Amino acid sequence: MGISYKNEPVISVVVPVYGCKTCLVELCSRIKETVLSIPAQYEIILVNDASPDQAWEVIARLHEQDNKIKGIDLAKNFGQHHAITAGLDYAQGDWVVVMDCDLQDRPEEIKLLFEKAMEGYDVVFAQRVKRQDKSIKRLSSKLFYKIYDYFAGQESDASIANYSIISSKVASSYRKMREQNRYYPMFIKWLGFKQTKIPVQHDQRKEGESSYNLKKLVSLATDAIVSQSNKPLRISISFGFLMSLVSFVYAVYLFGRYFFLDEHVQGWTSVMVSIFFIGGLIFFQFGIIGLYLGKIFNETKNRPIYTVRNVIGEKQEDGVD
Repeated sequence: MGISYKNEPVISVVVPVYGCKTCLVELCSRIKETVLSIPAQYEIILVNDASPDQAWEVIARLHEQDNKIKGIDLAKNFGQHHAITAGLDYAQGDWVVVMDCDLQDRPEEIKLLFEKAMEGYDVVFAQRVKRQDKSIKRLSSKLFYKIYDYFAGQESDASIANYSIISSKVASSYRKMREQNRYYPMFIKWLGFKQTKIPVQHDQRKEGESSYNLKKLVSLATDAIVSQSNKPLRISISFGFLMSLVSFVYAVYLFGRYFFLDEHVQGWTSVMVSIFFIGGLIFFQFGIIGLYLGKIFNETKNRPIYTVRNVIGEKQEDGVD
């Protein structure tokens, strides 16, 4: 359960931090102003995901100025969604907001998310009606969701990312999901509960560029698909069956030509092509199986999702280990 002060709800704002040091002062100021206007109490949890720009020093100074601003310094770069998990493990509010640190997610929209949640929703996602990203980023994002939806058998919205508000019971359920392969929006959607979305304004990025290049997006898509669906394995089986059927039909055709038409089939080229084709297909299917086995191997190690170097700010009550 969350904590409350003077019958006002407490809103925990979880922000993974990477490469946006100069945004943090303005970000925290706007979050505080917005949450206090609800009215509600707040805690801001800044999770430093080994940011290369000395963001931890800024987080420490912000805590000195306001002890409701708390910091988690991860021991290395674990990735955005692992950093979000660290923040959610630490969050103690009645409601938890997850947002990015680059000010593309407007802190002022927290009030709209909270008001919508008060209508009886446990999860409210922010829908970026007009994304202020580069064309290649928007295109790669749409492609990511198209591929994921095909393999996962569901419909996703490319305009929805991490920016959301969830109730403490949703946060508690999320903490129980300790898989290594993590993707926050999909985990939240999988949990169920009463969910909705509202349109919000999406601002230009204030600093730097997105760390999600094509290579990282492909890696994220692969992890998300393997962790959520076994459809690639079923496709592999279906394709193998289809190839066997085609090979059998072709063999019958060749036997017919040889025995009934007395035609001798020159076989060396066709045999070599078939061997290389089937060999490549087999290795491809082994690769898919190996990918799943590798992910299973990673899960069986039971390693922590993240490790923490330092924490600034005390919890108000015992949290989740």
